[in-house]
Amino acid sequence: MDFERLEQVMRTLAIEAGAIIMEIYQSPDFEVKTKSDESPVTEADEAADAHISAGLRAAFPDVPLVTEEQADSHGQNVSTFLIVDPLDGTKEFVKRRGEFTVNIAYVEDGVATRGVVYAPAVGRLFYTTAEGQSVEETGTHAVDQKGPTAPMTVSSNPDNSALVVVASKSHRDQATDDYINKYGVADMTSAGSSLKFCLVAAGEADIYPRLGRTMEWDTAAGHAVLSGAGGSIVRFDDHSPLTYGKPIFENPFFIAYAPGVDLKPA
Repeated sequence: MDFERLEQVMRTLAIEAGAIIMEIYQSPDFEVKTKSDESPVTEADEAADAHISAGLRAAFPDVPLVTEEQADSHGQNVSTFLIVDPLDGTKEFVKRRGEFTVNIAYVEDGVATRGVVYAPAVGRLFYTTAEGQSVEETGTHAVDQKGPTAPMTVSSNPDNSALVVVASKSHRDQATDDYINKYGVADMTSAGSSLKFCLVAAGEADIYPRLGRTMEWDTAAGHAVLSGAGGSIVRFDDHSPLTYGKPIFENPFFIAYAPGVDLKPA
């Protein structure tokens, strides 16, 4: 893989998809449909997916592509591939809460090594560079001109008696609260979509436990950003690394965290 080109293509496609999404988001009304799993999908999901998929296939025709909105891509048996969630946080989008993201990632031998997470409504752009270091880009997020970037790093010495925990806005439940209560918590924050991984990657939170169903396209880009900032994601049950290319691309429960957090057993 040409990682310089991958960085450029993923960044460009994410920003362009963000513009497509925002045009629909800012319109007076948009159609919301329900998929077979009862989750919502909008014309923004579909338009962003079409744009990203076309761009990735043109740039990397020999790399398998998995994307949430194309069910025929979910039956592949692959370990190195591109994976896309064109609009993560559709519920946040529908409720016009702003915390939705464009997610594009590259998985190598089951490991999410490169990714971009773009939250166009809140103006935050995170990605891994060609070298694998995660950065946040500020400025106008112009397609043809990179803005200033700052290296991201997880909390270097989290206080296990006073952790900052981030949890899902839409999927918080009693099991999650019971697990969080095993920790010494100084502050709780909630966020939508893959922004939760980016808060840990930026050192704005220490741990994000997810006791609920997710798919690999929900996590791969955020996982890459977190890894590039020095963080990790492990399975909830045995604390082994979360890997990619699993059957139907479904994840187990997991914990995203900064090293130094004393993980509690399930």
